[in-house]
Amino acid sequence: MTLQTWWLYAFAVFLLSGTPGPNMLHVMTRSVELGFRRSLSAMAGCMLAIALVLAASAAGLTALLKAIPGAFEVLRYLGVAYLVYLGIKSWRAEVSAEDPARADMTRRNSPMALFRGGFTIAISNPKLLLFAAAFFPQFIDPAQPKAPQFAILVGTFTVIEMCWYCTYALAGGTLSAHLRRPSVKRLFNRATGSIFVGFGAALLTSRAA
Repeated sequence: MTLQTWWLYAFAVFLLSGTPGPNMLHVMTRSVELGFRRSLSAMAGCMLAIALVLAASAAGLTALLKAIPGAFEVLRYLGVAYLVYLGIKSWRAEVSAEDPARADMTRRNSPMALFRGGFTIAISNPKLLLFAAAFFPQFIDPAQPKAPQFAILVGTFTVIEMCWYCTYALAGGTLSAHLRRPSVKRLFNRATGSIFVGFGAALLTSRAA
């Protein structure tokens, strides 16, 4: 692809990735609860899921799923269920002003558990497959080998997405300093829980094209 095409793609991805969504909210809440360094495991889980989905879409998995009746519907309902689960979990989360509670939360959230959580929330959104199927072809030159072009597109997407994850996580780390009071932290948990449920409702009412 030409450099001009790549710049156009990178700018579009920068804007799209920066838009708040389930992945960004999940990373930010992990950073608020556990700190920036520990939220890196959640970021890694999200990124692996995105890279796998984008690669699968490039390999033609989206077309295959479209050919299977009800496949996207099943994925959509699973995604909705997981987002609603996260929302309820956040809404009901216990809060405490004591540091031991935070330390206990840190012990219970191992790097692998955080990684799995990030991976699950990213892989459960079937709209990512449709996004890749509709977005990628616009930047592919059919006269050139497709594999290197897809590699560049996926690589660019993951780098920009990771930069946005770090931005949201740093914002969450800064925000955590203002959430020491249990009443404020409870309000934050219920707000993020409501947003997760809202994302689930939006996914439920959407239709795979």
